[in-house]
Amino acid sequence: MASWAPTFLIVLLAVSVFPSVGCDRWKPERRPGESFAQQQLLIGLIPEQNIFRQRERYQFLGDYLSRRLGVKVIFTSLSSYGNVIEHFTTEKMDGAFFGSFTYALARRQLGVEPVARPVNPDGTTTYHGYLFARRDSGIRNVAGLRGKRFAFVDRATTAGYLFPLAYFRGQGVRVHPEAFVKEALFYGSHDAAILAVLNREADAGAAKNTIYDQMARENSRIGKELVILATSGVVPENCLAVRKDLDPKLRSALRQALVAMDRDAEGEEALKRFGARGFIETNDRDYAYLYSLAAEAGLDFKTYRYQSR
Repeated sequence: MASWAPTFLIVLLAVSVFPSVGCDRWKPERRPGESFAQQQLLIGLIPEQNIFRQRERYQFLGDYLSRRLGVKVIFTSLSSYGNVIEHFTTEKMDGAFFGSFTYALARRQLGVEPVARPVNPDGTTTYHGYLFARRDSGIRNVAGLRGKRFAFVDRATTAGYLFPLAYFRGQGVRVHPEAFVKEALFYGSHDAAILAVLNREADAGAAKNTIYDQMARENSRIGKELVILATSGVVPENCLAVRKDLDPKLRSALRQALVAMDRDAEGEEALKRFGARGFIETNDRDYAYLYSLAAEAGLDFKTYRYQSR
């Protein structure tokens, strides 16, 4: 059963493409001797948060990269996590900021190449999953989840789906979690899943720790009314990865522009507005735990077929 109310705005803007800040003033700052045949980069964004909040974050990053590369960077918002796979071909996207699950799907099925990922304000470059419940529900372990309403994020998320699958299986539950609970509710974003439990639409749920912790700092009810039942291992923060046939020189320039952002005043300002300290290079080896978690959950990224609900 899906929860539609939190996601209707996302659907409305499912395929919206928005320019970077100041696009009408956009002027390349290409270094002497540097040029690319491709004059535009289309990059997809998964619906990790409220779409308006996410759009604001990425506008400044797009503006900075456009001027540094001399190539106009455009972001497109996707209606759901799994859509990023099909949109790579149907919309001819050049890259995307992937969650760890969608990165693994795209790596195995499309051969995308990882570029870089952000350094969070606290200095971390990874995240983990939380499995949480209402404190007054009495739920303290997997047995307490039987017959309850559970808030998942999306079937193509690590923290909001893969981690709960592996957790249930590791705790001896031999039926699929969606059959173990009374209702499996899918909210489309981490913040919506957290709010669903907070507002008693669900008894328990799963989400990304960075979103949960941020919301807990802004809303004291989360710390008072919710309790964390389990925590996953760490996986890389949302990584920018590009199509395998992107011009290698452009891919290299994109990586260099990102990892050097914290070395100049303009880049530091863009990072501040984006909500990161900087970017670091990323490679497929960084996803070793994710691949082991998928094996524990019995999921094969090569053959997995995404279904939004």
